[in-house]
Amino acid sequence: MMPKKDEVMPEKEKINRLRVVLAEKDISHKDFAKMVKKTPNTITRICNNEQQPSLKILREMAIALDVDVCELIAPTKGKR
Repeated sequence: MMPKKDEVMPEKEKINRLRVVLAEKDISHKDFAKMVKKTPNTITRICNNEQQPSLKILREMAIALDVDVCELIAPTKGKR
């Protein structure tokens, strides 16, 4: 459903921080896709929070990036 002319589209909820972590580590979507054996399109959709990885894939991503899995998830504490 398209918003009316004067309506503002709600901002997508940011569930994962993959885009931020990739930027911090200076890793491209394409290179990361090869690291985790996913398509670049899938990585882009995850970075844009259009799609969320399963816990298994999130863990694989954390291992490939050498970070704690919690770093790939947006914090919830204090958010309502």
